[in-house]
Amino acid sequence: METIKINKWKNIVVLGAFVMLLGACGSKAKEDNSLSRVQESKELTVATSGTLFPSSYYNDDNQLVGYDVDVAKEVAKRMGVSIQFKEYNVDGQVASLTRGEADFAANDFGLSGDRGDKFRLSEPIKYSFDSMIVRKSDDSGIASLDDLAGKKAAGEPNTSYMKLAEEYGAKLVTYDNATNDQYLTDVANGRTDVILNDYYLQKMSVAALPDIPVKILEDVYFNPNETGFLFAKDNQALHDEVDRVLKEMKADGTLKEISEKYFQTDVSVPSDKEIQKVEK
Repeated sequence: METIKINKWKNIVVLGAFVMLLGACGSKAKEDNSLSRVQESKELTVATSGTLFPSSYYNDDNQLVGYDVDVAKEVAKRMGVSIQFKEYNVDGQVASLTRGEADFAANDFGLSGDRGDKFRLSEPIKYSFDSMIVRKSDDSGIASLDDLAGKKAAGEPNTSYMKLAEEYGAKLVTYDNATNDQYLTDVANGRTDVILNDYYLQKMSVAALPDIPVKILEDVYFNPNETGFLFAKDNQALHDEVDRVLKEMKADGTLKEISEKYFQTDVSVPSDKEIQKVEK
């Protein structure tokens, strides 16, 4: 009987070792090859919108350009690889990361809130804050965030801007990857009342479309924030390499140069404006 017991425990030990070996093989199969994959293919695939001026849009020569686009192009150049852009709406860009269709997403993505729980976040490439676009004629009846109650707020679904508008009682009017002129025209003609979004993006949009009678609500600035690139959680090696390049670009003044091209100011450093902090 004693011999049987000993053999039984030997079998358990051997079985346990076998299970551990299988576990180790399983871990190895999940090894992070995000950087080596890009290096071997010699190509970065980046998700963006192509409709968000001046971060990602088509110029008069039908070329995809913009602040985030140009920063991503420079990152690829310094990594010694080519770059391919795939265009989606915001939800599609996020989904492309989880499906493995893109190496990272570049479309003025905020780096705050719970986003870091779901994705790896790059170094900030833009420091900004939020503002509201309203009608020129009557400010859409809005003088503060508290006045959003009952107003029609325009934006893409599930963005932090729309969530904030909803928290303040606004009625949400959602769009799917619409262009800036559609957003601004709808505010001007009363289909919507307000657009909450990044100040610098709104400033450039309003300046680019001066015939549409809308404006940024003066001195109502909120939520200091940072934007950058999003990576899938598992892609740490690629994330770390892109971060290294972004730090290099900031140190040598390249980020400043690109930001001044698109924003006429250096957005690679924090603003000195007085900005209200609110929860999103």
